[in-house]
Amino acid sequence: MMKADVVGDIAVACLDTQVGRLSVAVSEVGLLAVSWGEPARLLARPGPVSGVGPPPPSTDPTEQLARTTPVLSQLAEYFAGTRREFDLVVDWRLTRGTTQSVLRTLHDTVGFGQAITYGRLATRSGRGVPARGIGAIMGANPLPIVVGCHRVLAATGLGGYSGGHRETPGERRPGSSPYGLETKRWLLTFEEILPPTLGWDPAARLDLDDSRPLLS
Repeated sequence: MMKADVVGDIAVACLDTQVGRLSVAVSEVGLLAVSWGEPARLLARPGPVSGVGPPPPSTDPTEQLARTTPVLSQLAEYFAGTRREFDLVVDWRLTRGTTQSVLRTLHDTVGFGQAITYGRLATRSGRGVPARGIGAIMGANPLPIVVGCHRVLAATGLGGYSGGHRETPGERRPGSSPYGLETKRWLLTFEEILPPTLGWDPAARLDLDDSRPLLS
């Protein structure tokens, strides 16, 4: 299911996927943010979208809504298995300095079906960031899926994930996947970086009742 709305100069929309509902925010420049949950929760998060500054003079709402169409379409194609590369303009204003440089390096050099360690990404970015610092940058990535932080692994395992907080009953951390680190494992399996388990179905939605232990 897709739906869209406009708040100020930011067009917001959502899409149901196998790893939960994803919301996107698209500015007049390009894709600004991707998050789990409803668009209202994305807009309400401190800083990321609400803190981009005052909106410019009003523009045609139809034009604003049209911004979300390519984003939703390309995400839908990715999760259908028919798209391996996003052809979207990214608005990087939610990142700065070293964080932006590292995320741009990831976006430009590590594509579908590829993986890299924190240490190798640190070296490739040329910013002198230690591996643990790369992990923190991945955790703050405002554009998961499109900027593929799920492809960045620890030297000895999966490492963490920007959407990797698994809920307990009655709990929800804004912007985080309800499936925790299972989301990262699903994406890596979907891209054939990890081998599928017996009976794994790429079209099936992740199950919150799944009691398998998480990889680390």
